[in-house]
Amino acid sequence: MDQETKWQQQARRDPAQARNYIGRFAELRSSGADLDGEARFADAMLSRGSRVLDAGCGTGRVGGELAARGHRVTGVDLDAELLAAARADFPGSRWLEGNLATLDIRDEAGNRECFDLVISPGNVLAFVAPGTAGTVLGALAAHLAPAGRLVVGFSPLKGYSLETFKEDAAAAGLRIDTLFSTWDMRPMLPGSDFVVALLEPRQTVN
Repeated sequence: MDQETKWQQQARRDPAQARNYIGRFAELRSSGADLDGEARFADAMLSRGSRVLDAGCGTGRVGGELAARGHRVTGVDLDAELLAAARADFPGSRWLEGNLATLDIRDEAGNRECFDLVISPGNVLAFVAPGTAGTVLGALAAHLAPAGRLVVGFSPLKGYSLETFKEDAAAAGLRIDTLFSTWDMRPMLPGSDFVVALLEPRQTVN
């Protein structure tokens, strides 16, 4: 049985968590807030029709925008309510229920599916089961195409430090290419309260 994630723990304490999350972003969208920074960041690295894995996709906010920009998107999340919203709003993409720590997406022939880009924004690494962020990074790395790249965004203030992340990334066979402090590519500075990391496999991960 998969270890319970921090998101699941919070959902047990607050059954309205997913509904409130959906409502909060709907309000932001209707107010004119820019919610597509992550998608623009990812899109700038991709050719049209690229294969994208949105890891911890939630309502499909990022993956749905990437699909609208011409990419083939698969999203994975554990929260059935958030996935239902993704399927309703972005029916042209594939939205799967699953735990990122045990992620193993296979095609009809039984081969592991690999992606040109894996993106995991929205503090996903801070909400996985305690102590499993490294396992999650390893699972995401295993789904990268040979020239694929992984992008993650998280706040070290959420309990997952930058140093631990660097150690986990190295253990997962990943090399950190660049660190930013925002999705509009501002440089990473000491004490930054957010991290956007662009990573590549040190070698092909099967």
